[in-house]
Amino acid sequence: MAKKSPKSLQITQIKSAIGYNQKAKKTLRALGLRKMHQSVVHTDTPVIRGMVNKVSFLLKVDEAL
Repeated sequence: MAKKSPKSLQITQIKSAIGYNQKAKKTLRALGLRKMHQSVVHTDTPVIRGMVNKVSFLLKVDEAL
């Protein structure tokens, strides 16, 4: 039986971090997001999910292929 490849998440910053606390800004940096409308792809792990949940108001998350 073949192993399943891990799922990926495409994370896009849709809102500016200006006006939000420093912790939210650092979380965006840790996700690899530097600019508005920039997208990154991460493996779907509990750590990434936790960071996404903390700043979900600034992000759009889709399942990557």
